[in-house]
Amino acid sequence: MRYQVIVIGAGMVGTSIAWHLQNTGTQVLMLDKRPPGSETSYGNAGLIQREAIHTRPFPRQLVELIRVLPNHSTDIRYRWPAVLRYRQALLKYWQYSSPAEVSKIDQEWQTLIEHCTSEHQEMITSADAEHLIRRVGWIELHRSEDKFNNAVKLAGEAVEQGVTHKVLTVAELQEMEPNVDFKDYVGGIHWLNSWQVTNPGELVKAYAKDFEAKGGAIAEHSVMAIEPFEGGWKVSTDDGDYYSDDLVVAAGPWSADLIEPLGYKIPLFPMRGYHQHFEVTQKNMINHSMIDMDIGFAMGPMQQGIRITTGAEMTLMDASKNFGQLTSVMKHVKKVLPLENAVESEAWCGSRPCMPDMKPVIGAADKHEHLWFAFGHSFQGFTLGPVTGRVVQQLMQGQEPLVDLEPFSSKRFGDQ
Repeated sequence: MRYQVIVIGAGMVGTSIAWHLQNTGTQVLMLDKRPPGSETSYGNAGLIQREAIHTRPFPRQLVELIRVLPNHSTDIRYRWPAVLRYRQALLKYWQYSSPAEVSKIDQEWQTLIEHCTSEHQEMITSADAEHLIRRVGWIELHRSEDKFNNAVKLAGEAVEQGVTHKVLTVAELQEMEPNVDFKDYVGGIHWLNSWQVTNPGELVKAYAKDFEAKGGAIAEHSVMAIEPFEGGWKVSTDDGDYYSDDLVVAAGPWSADLIEPLGYKIPLFPMRGYHQHFEVTQKNMINHSMIDMDIGFAMGPMQQGIRITTGAEMTLMDASKNFGQLTSVMKHVKKVLPLENAVESEAWCGSRPCMPDMKPVIGAADKHEHLWFAFGHSFQGFTLGPVTGRVVQQLMQGQEPLVDLEPFSSKRFGDQ
C-alpha cells in the first residue's frame, strides 16, 4: 500500500503534523518505534508556554562560563565525548548567541510562539482532551534580586507580544502555595496565559487517537532508512517497507542521522533532561508548576505525582544515565517542598533536539522533492507541535503558511 504521506516521528510535532494533514483528508501513516508521546513529549515540564518569546542563548558572560566549567551546576552539565562530537555545532551556537543575533532570532521565534495556545486549542477540542488542561499559568521563581529585577523588566516588555503576567512578592507566593518554603526566594512571576498539562504523554496520545478516528494509521516500527522511490519515498523499517508520495521527517533528535545519507548535514545536537515523580501528600500538594530560575529545576502537579524536572545535560544519545544532576537538584527541592516517596524506581531521561541558531528546521528539503522537515524545537517541541503541524500542512498543500517559514528552512545551513 502506498500512502499519500508518511510522517516519521510520533512525538508532539510528528503527531500534530499527521493530525493536520489527516484533518484535510490526506491519507497519512505515522511511523515510530514507540507509541505516540513516549519520548521527550512525555518527559517534560508539562507546560504550553505562551510566555516563551525568548530563545536560550549560549552563556557569554565570563562569570557564567566560570560557573558552568567545573561541571557541578544543577542547571547545565556536560560530558566530554558529546562536547567533542558536537564541537562545531557548539561553536556556531556561541556565535549565534551574540546580542545582535539573538534579537533577530527572537523576533523570528516569536512568530511561532504567538500561535501556540490557539493551535493547541483546536486539537484539544477535537480530541476531547480538556480534562488534561489547567489554564492557571505557571510561576517563575527567583533567588537573586538582580536577576529578578531583570526578569520583571523583560516581563513588562513581553506585554507587547500578548503575554500576560503578575509580579508576586514572597508573601503572595506563600498565599498561593502554602506548602512551599519560599524563604530563599525574593519573588516570582506568574505567567497567566500559559497552560499546564497534567499528563503530557496522554495529551499526545489523545491527539494521536483523534488522528486515528479521522482515518489516520499508526505503525510502531524502527525506521532503518529512507530513499526516493518511483516519484515518492520508500521507508525501510525493521518489519518491512512502507511507501508514500510525500515524506515528513519529524523524528526529534534522531532526525539528522536519518537524513544524513541523503546528503543533508544538519548541525543538530541533543540535550538530555531527567525527571522523577513523587507521591502527593497533604504536606506537599501544590497548585501550580514552578520553575526555580537560579538552581534550574521545575516542579509541577501531574497525574502521576509531583514531577521534578532537571535542566539540561549535554551527552550522547546512547550514553548511560547519570543521575548526578538530578541528585543535586533534589537536595535543593527538598528544602522547599517536603517530598519523600518516589513513584518510579528509576528516573526517566530523554533528549531534546537543539539547533545552534535556536530555531527549529521547518519546511521543504532543498535536495529532494516531496521531502519535508520538522524538527529541532529544543525545549519547546511540546509547545510548538500544533502550530508546526499547521504550517507544514499548509506548505505541503500549496497554501500560504500562517507564518513566514524562510527563517526556519534547512537551507540556512548551506552545505555543511
